[in-house]
Amino acid sequence: MPVHYPFSAVLGCQADDLDDMGLALVLTTISPEIGGVLVRGEKGTAKSTAVRGLAAVLPSISVYAGDRFSIDPDDPSAESPDGPFGSAAVVESRPVRLVELPVGATEDRVVGSLHLESALSRGAVEFEPGLLARAHRGLLYVDEVNLLHDHLVDLLLDAAAMGRVSVERDGVSVEHAARFVLIGTMNPEEGELRPQLLDRFGLTVEVAAPRDPELRAEVVRRRMAFDLDARAFVERYVSAERDLTARISAARALVGKVRLTAPGLLKIAEVCAAFEVDGLRADIVTARTAVAHAAWAGRSEVTRTDIRRAALLALPHRRRRNPFDAPGLDEDLLDRILGDEELPPEPPEGGPENGPEDRPDPAPPSDDGSTDAEPPSVEPGERQRDGVETNTADSVDDQPEAPPTPSAPGLAPESVTAAAPAYRPRLLTVTGLGTGRTGGRSKAIGSSGRRIGANTSTRGSLHLVETLKAAAGKQATRPRTSAKVELRSEDLRTAVREGREANLVLFCVDASGSMAARKRMAQVKAAVLSLLLDAYRRRDKVGMITFRGEGAELVLPPTGSVDLAAARLDEVPAGGRTPLAAGLLEAARVLQREHLRDPDLRPLLVVVTDGRANSKAHGKDAVRRSQQAAAYVAGLGVTTVVIDSESGPMRLGLARRLAEHLGAEHVPVAEVSAEALTTTVHGFTGTTMGRGAA
Repeated sequence: MPVHYPFSAVLGCQADDLDDMGLALVLTTISPEIGGVLVRGEKGTAKSTAVRGLAAVLPSISVYAGDRFSIDPDDPSAESPDGPFGSAAVVESRPVRLVELPVGATEDRVVGSLHLESALSRGAVEFEPGLLARAHRGLLYVDEVNLLHDHLVDLLLDAAAMGRVSVERDGVSVEHAARFVLIGTMNPEEGELRPQLLDRFGLTVEVAAPRDPELRAEVVRRRMAFDLDARAFVERYVSAERDLTARISAARALVGKVRLTAPGLLKIAEVCAAFEVDGLRADIVTARTAVAHAAWAGRSEVTRTDIRRAALLALPHRRRRNPFDAPGLDEDLLDRILGDEELPPEPPEGGPENGPEDRPDPAPPSDDGSTDAEPPSVEPGERQRDGVETNTADSVDDQPEAPPTPSAPGLAPESVTAAAPAYRPRLLTVTGLGTGRTGGRSKAIGSSGRRIGANTSTRGSLHLVETLKAAAGKQATRPRTSAKVELRSEDLRTAVREGREANLVLFCVDASGSMAARKRMAQVKAAVLSLLLDAYRRRDKVGMITFRGEGAELVLPPTGSVDLAAARLDEVPAGGRTPLAAGLLEAARVLQREHLRDPDLRPLLVVVTDGRANSKAHGKDAVRRSQQAAAYVAGLGVTTVVIDSESGPMRLGLARRLAEHLGAEHVPVAEVSAEALTTTVHGFTGTTMGRGAA
């Protein structure tokens, strides 16, 4: 068996010194009803190491010998498809399982399917349990959970909500329990997590590498010692691991006896309401986490400290915020809500609670009829959020546009902030079938989705029915054997599945210092942000190139990360000359690089410009250079849209000519609103590099 790095050897995972990640992992195993943990952080922060070491410190569980579904022998209501088990059944103890769910797993492997050996050798219909059955009463770990295919996300959502898995396929009808602690780890820079699955995680934590050189050196020292002699290293932490297991066992025994008083429950409700969380799941999870934290600390009653730690773990991913707001929780606001005093004792049972004699006298009315007890009034157009009053009456669209800063030597370029995307783009799908990675937009042939046929390819999941059909017609010509059906390699058929794919939308934006540049940049940024929000839901990738001065810059590498993209977009400057050729060539380089990374990701290039080209380096040759660059991009076979930003009574039609050189669709300036631009992008998200839609 492989030797895993000890949980207590990870910095911040000692029993008496748990950081947020270690505490969240321990609490959700003390009270599995919390709903699991999502660990977000940069690469190399011991996320996977801590999760894999967690199973070793959990107390063992009792199961029936030979039960593949691990039901609890002490639960009379538990039923197993391998049962029933009588009083003479053997009960054994085994360690808690850590089941890893690969992001590329098939649906059959996750939920289970027909047992092929039994079906082919004996003609018997038997069920082969999947990973969800194996994870029952244990840990289900998904590394890079943000990259999990949508069809697997749907399966996890159903299992997490119901605690059971129902399988109705290939002549098999089975239902079994599937209650597990779901643990996911992810790097936010690689893309965000679907909101539906994010809400299913009870707790979330953000981790980062320590900046203290001493701590970093200690991490390296321990890792090198483990790699040199793993077993000797593990022996050094046997005592710490044993103490951690004993404390978890004691907390599990105590958690059912911890009292959450009425004042404590009311304080939890006040915290959740103040942070504007949606629904009541946040209140329930926070309460369960506070109870588990009190049990971990050995207390029999929830205190203010327990509620504070629970809120910091349960609310950051549930508070209502714009997708581009920084994650986390306002701890100052949390402390103001909780106050400095400990929770008041609960009134005795049967005693008066908020009776007339217990209520404080109302404050005397003021001259205008209000009382001191009333909250401060908020002017129209203002709202209070996280304890800070903000004025929302004047939107970006209502404000007069400030004059642009003249572009001149020695003056810094002006940065234009995008308006908030206040709309959701309309979904238009691509005709035909692509072969791109799994997403939520265009139809595609891939490894997930509904089965629409079968072929003889060696890639993909086995289509059992079609395989048996192919073999059945050849049995008369084959020698009889003991097997009822003789199968050969030429009989094998794999399923052809129709699902959805993602797309790449690359913007190439003129950021030069003309009068229209500011307005153009604001509109395009709003469109990119709106597309990014849509990409967040549909797993598209969005990138952005700007060209100004004497060159072009990839300001937003193709990404699906909402937070990273928003931060980059707000830093885009505007001003200077218009090196159109440089912008087009940079777009070609990005598209070629992305094509090498993923040849099946279908791109769309959106060029936003008035068609003018002037560059100090090229001088009078700038126009010819831009035409040559356009011809080069056209040779890539990429679907391109040119958004013509030219305005005014005297128009030169340069953008239309550029569209002709690119072989692109030309969209006039009247359609360069954020909504029209987004609709245009969705309508043309259809051609792969060097290959049109089928």
